[in-house]
Amino acid sequence: MSNDLQLKQSVLDELNWEPSVNSAHIGVTASDGVITLTGNVGSYSEKHAAETAALRVKDVRGVAEEIEVKLPFDVKHGDAEIAEAALHRLAWDSSVPKDAVKVTVNDGWMTLTGDVGWHFQKDAAADSVRTLWGVTGVSNKVAIKPQPNAGDIKADIMGALTRSWFKPEHVDVTAANGKVTLTGKVNNWSERQIAGNTAWAAPGVSSVTNNIRVS
Repeated sequence: MSNDLQLKQSVLDELNWEPSVNSAHIGVTASDGVITLTGNVGSYSEKHAAETAALRVKDVRGVAEEIEVKLPFDVKHGDAEIAEAALHRLAWDSSVPKDAVKVTVNDGWMTLTGDVGWHFQKDAAADSVRTLWGVTGVSNKVAIKPQPNAGDIKADIMGALTRSWFKPEHVDVTAANGKVTLTGKVNNWSERQIAGNTAWAAPGVSSVTNNIRVS
């Protein structure tokens, strides 16, 4: 119990430290290393920043994010207006292929669809629209197109992990038809995320299931 109380306080301190988050209306509970965030914030970008901040804290094994976005009263953008703004934002983002991503908005909740060649392009699309006023959530359903002649995906990923700092006995990789699964154990959430991002960077990867445990 004392460890959970200490972890809760560490997350609260990190939320107070993060300048893009107003932590006054965010509640935190901790149970066996899993953090639950509740309350409300004024924008979706702030909600995302709160989750990111919590995951930065040492010994956090996971985050259940239950924060509600309550837009300020003076923000009155309709769905069509939000969708138009998102399309303009995507068109100006050099990381997103031209006309590759489609946008739909329902009560402020944005859904992205389409096909891109790389995972970083999929992430870039969500990053581009996340900070728009009026957005209450983003579902990123953009697909990664399979690449022919991708080579030995498992060997490529293991090589990249070893070049950073991972030891082969810490993380295992299986790959079939562009679908990658990561297993093993790391010390914190940041290491788990690094391993996942490394796997996504391999040519030919269309999906990554990250089953790495945080010890």
